[in-house]
Amino acid sequence: MPWKRRPFNSLDLARALNIAQLREIARRRVPGFAFEYVEGGAEDEVTLRGNRDALERLRLIPQTLIDTSARHQRIAIFGRLANAPLIIAPTGLNGMLHPQGDLALARAAARLGIPFTLSTLSTTRLEELATRAGGRLWLQLYVLKERAIARDIVQRAGAAGYEALVFTTDANVFGNREWDRRSYRAPGRPTVRTALDMLRHPRWLWRTFVTPGMPRFRNLEGYLPPSATTALGGATVIPPLFEPTIQWDDITWIRQLWRGRLLIKGVLSVGDAERAAALGCDGIVLSNHGGRQLDYCVAPIEVLPDIRRAVGQRLTLLIDSGFRRGTDVVKALALGAQAVMIGRATLYGLAAGGEPGVDRALAMLTTEIDRVLGQLGCNSITELGPQLVHDA
Repeated sequence: MPWKRRPFNSLDLARALNIAQLREIARRRVPGFAFEYVEGGAEDEVTLRGNRDALERLRLIPQTLIDTSARHQRIAIFGRLANAPLIIAPTGLNGMLHPQGDLALARAAARLGIPFTLSTLSTTRLEELATRAGGRLWLQLYVLKERAIARDIVQRAGAAGYEALVFTTDANVFGNREWDRRSYRAPGRPTVRTALDMLRHPRWLWRTFVTPGMPRFRNLEGYLPPSATTALGGATVIPPLFEPTIQWDDITWIRQLWRGRLLIKGVLSVGDAERAAALGCDGIVLSNHGGRQLDYCVAPIEVLPDIRRAVGQRLTLLIDSGFRRGTDVVKALALGAQAVMIGRATLYGLAAGGEPGVDRALAMLTTEIDRVLGQLGCNSITELGPQLVHDA
């Protein structure tokens, strides 16, 4: 019989060679509704696919006959050393994938020596994470309809020693995530099919629901009725919380509350980037929310070169949305990003194998980055530049 390639179907974490294979393990480890919350995009998911398409269109131009034996990927982020050009992005409801999911992600980031960003919608209190995780901690901020919630969260983050605040601005109107909504017959109420699928994952059910109790939005407890703080329901229970009136004036309000580094996440235009710089923000994150908000939206990598040219070195420039390989990361760094925020890639690791799975995902990416640097003829991130990237 001739040799034939076969789809990856192992559940053994050690056999996974890339993020796509971690994703396959994750898909089988957790119920469909939990995987769909991570995986899905808005409406027709054109933006979701477009993020990958934009990265895949870019081709790398290697330099040859260069000694790359001294290569490393260390960078400085806000004046502090990071061992890789990565930051774990803010993601909510991580406790639905694995018990103490936020803590697992933060600890893996600390071991690698990169920042971790906790979501406003985390299932771990920000104070608990600061006490138990260590490392460089950033906090993502949603300004909700009840402004007192944001004020309280910002002040608590400052008291707990968080380094940076990442103000997410592209969720003023919540995205229409239809595939996610199909798991529920009403907000927070799973369909019969969803409930039966949970029962088909008894190990997940015991670890996630029975033993620790229902995952909840721990940073919002005390402000919302108990029925609104449960993480069961994903995108069906979140939309009423969001505030459509957020505007540029809120940067001044946040600055009065926060003395650490301030970044705006959700910037995709030159005009918005220049305004962020003029208002004294420390950085921006080019992001379309991983394809989960506006469908038919540009991919961040597509606007990265223009925004870098416009703001120069006035802002720390980060990027996310669609990154799955070390080659993706290197393309962004060559085009002007200073680091890449990784979201789904580390969540696949979390769902596939808990904390060791996150370690595995990060090891895959950093190994790939190291290899690509060498193949391009570079010894460090500082040697990357747009001359190494061709837009096909």
